[in-house]
Amino acid sequence: MGDYLMRGDAPLTEGEWAQVDGIVVDVARKLLVGRRVLDLAGPFGAGLEVIPVGTGAGRAQIPLTVIEEDFALNWREVEASRQMGVPLELGTAAKAAMACAKAEDLLILDGLAAAAGNSVAVGDWSEPGVPLSDVVKATEKLFAADCFGPYAVVLSPDLYAATQRVSRGMGRMVSKLMAGVAEGGLYRSALLGAGTGLVLALGAYNFDLVVGQDLITAYQGNEGLDHGFRVLETVALRVKRPAAICKLG
Repeated sequence: MGDYLMRGDAPLTEGEWAQVDGIVVDVARKLLVGRRVLDLAGPFGAGLEVIPVGTGAGRAQIPLTVIEEDFALNWREVEASRQMGVPLELGTAAKAAMACAKAEDLLILDGLAAAAGNSVAVGDWSEPGVPLSDVVKATEKLFAADCFGPYAVVLSPDLYAATQRVSRGMGRMVSKLMAGVAEGGLYRSALLGAGTGLVLALGAYNFDLVVGQDLITAYQGNEGLDHGFRVLETVALRVKRPAAICKLG
């Protein structure tokens, strides 16, 4: 662990650090959507500031974004945990992990939407057949651009809800019908605006998430008697083929 994290200076035992790390990683893993559809490159270390993308005259350097959120552990709760043998109260750590996960997904989803090389207008998803038809149209555009499957679909909550109904006349859940097209998975994200979504041709050759420092907790020192910490990571979305992204909506 790098000295810049100052973990050795924290008044926590190895077991207590394991509890902190466990809750941070567990909360982030449950919330993150972008990492379910992107290949990861790295982690390369916190010192990595930029990453190249493209070739020849189009080659560029993309900066890695620092995502961070602070939290504190109350000294009395730490002492109570030790004296009574109960787990640490880590609600503040979980909240910080949630904030970092949200920021990472926002960076990824906004970046994918902004870079999308294709788009499909969304019809009325309350009508039978429309959700599947719109997604198929998107995959056809991706296929025509030589961006082959597996395809993943990420939807706003309202569009996702429309896939959780039984399709009239088909007798099956819309999501089940869509699974044959979205072999890479069907996901929901509250960070997408109403009536929008993304259909993605998966593969590291299309886009990936570059990780410098993966999600970790650093010690910041005392805040009075309490103990200050920071959850942090450094990441960059690298879009190599915009044609592999189709925006719905």
